[in-house]
Amino acid sequence: MTLTLSSGSIHRSESLHEQTYKTLRTAILSGELASGERLIETQLAQTLQVSRTPIREALRQLQRENLVTDTSAGLRVAALSIADAVYLYDCRIALEQLSVAESCQNATPEQLEKLDFVVQQAENVKDQQLQPLTNYQLLHMDYNFHRLLAESSGNPWLVSFLDQLFDKMALLRIRTMQQNPGVLEIRSEHRRIYLAVVERNQEVAVTAIREHLIASKARVIREIQQLQQKSNFAESV
Repeated sequence: MTLTLSSGSIHRSESLHEQTYKTLRTAILSGELASGERLIETQLAQTLQVSRTPIREALRQLQRENLVTDTSAGLRVAALSIADAVYLYDCRIALEQLSVAESCQNATPEQLEKLDFVVQQAENVKDQQLQPLTNYQLLHMDYNFHRLLAESSGNPWLVSFLDQLFDKMALLRIRTMQQNPGVLEIRSEHRRIYLAVVERNQEVAVTAIREHLIASKARVIREIQQLQQKSNFAESV
């Protein structure tokens, strides 16, 4: 396993366990630690320049979050299937319809201004040719838009549930974006949702976010199918 972990060694001024956990979590969600990759305590400890104890504690926490799985061959980064993608998207579609409906009722002018800024950021991405954003940065931009919608609903439990879904889905989406960055649509679809919220039109907003997520679900599943076909072909050669 070749591992650089871009965040480097741990900052000793903060909790060792917390910093180790955050570093590994970011590496998983950014795709630096790939889906299905084996996680070896000794190698991770050497890379992060810590003992095996905080590594072990961090991996246990990541297991509780279902970002790491315990297999017969040892701990690995979770690898989500097409069935997992379907289940996660179905949950998200249900929750985000509620999110956007309540946002139409409760979003404050300040929250609408933040949403507008995030939408404009996404629309300007294509013009940033000199410093293109990484897949992880693009996903974070998408996350910001959907989390702001949830926050503007005024329902803190909804925000918490969606945060858990976003983490799980990041594994799927970073994996598919590495094959095809076009799988993420954060331009026209986000603009349509935003405008419906500004107009306080619940029916249009709910329809827009449902169609957005259904289209995203189809794109992600298609990419996973192609990845599986490539994997099966490589194994047969």
